[in-house]
Amino acid sequence: FNNLSDAASSIIGFIGVRMAGKPADSDHPFGHGRIEYISAFIVAFLVIQVGFSLFKTSLGKVLHPEEVYFKWISVLILLISVGVKFWLSLFNRKLGSRINSKVMEATAADAMGDVMTTSAAILSLLALKYLNWNIDGIVGLAVSVAVMYGGLNIAKDTLAPLIGEAIEPEVYEEISNFVEGYEGILGTHDLIVHNYGPSHSMASIHAEVPSNYDPEYSHEIIDRIEREAMEQLGISLTIHMDPVETRNEEVLQAKHETEKAVEALDPRCSIHDFRMVNGEKQINLIFDFVIPREYSEEKGNELTLTLMDRLQHHNPKYQCVITLDRSYVEEQR
Repeated sequence: FNNLSDAASSIIGFIGVRMAGKPADSDHPFGHGRIEYISAFIVAFLVIQVGFSLFKTSLGKVLHPEEVYFKWISVLILLISVGVKFWLSLFNRKLGSRINSKVMEATAADAMGDVMTTSAAILSLLALKYLNWNIDGIVGLAVSVAVMYGGLNIAKDTLAPLIGEAIEPEVYEEISNFVEGYEGILGTHDLIVHNYGPSHSMASIHAEVPSNYDPEYSHEIIDRIEREAMEQLGISLTIHMDPVETRNEEVLQAKHETEKAVEALDPRCSIHDFRMVNGEKQINLIFDFVIPREYSEEKGNELTLTLMDRLQHHNPKYQCVITLDRSYVEEQR
């Protein structure tokens, strides 16, 4: 029954990959790549269903033991099955990694679950042969739990891109470094990546450019980055241009003071989009205050008030206009 379900998994994977490869159309302008995640989720459901069926059967054998007969031909067939399934798991995992296919990775995990199931069957037969122990039901229960756990992990991995997940630090670094590598780009922030399938991503990012640059010149740089991001990274990148002050010493000093205050308050926080409006009686500091995503709104507000107090203590004329922001990057653990 388990091997029969693998045939269904392979058919689902085949159909899913073919459908995911369909080009964009009027109803689906971003393509059909997410179908692959749905296919992988169906495979995960089959894995869980097989594990649950094995659990029921094994529980019945524990409560009502059945006589098991040992045959060497059975062991031989099972050993061959383990070898083939192990090779199939490695092959599908390598292929899935090479073409970035979730459904192939799910099929690889399914095949490795079969290796565990079949190995348990061999263990049961050998225990019966040499120790006269009928542990078929007990081993089956242990394996069924492992198979269901593997299926749940597959489901979790395939649902995450559909729900929307944080940007991996490696991807964040790759895109940020790519954009910041161009002359005329001082820094980047607010990177967001949208996934429309394993091989189709769209992203948006804010790029900081010197405020004294000609807007047409900066726009030309932005256009070139967007075009070459598609050519070199395979990402449809949209860039928002943020002019920043690079020559006004008073503004630069105020920004430096703010960054030092943030660093002392919480090293995991940062600022961007800093502007200063200088008046006769007060100086408005306008910026975005970025806090880790797991921080509660209450903690964020508390940090904001503390930061405002520290800046005003440094210069009583400072009045802060702060926008609380959160990063979309996955936290490194």
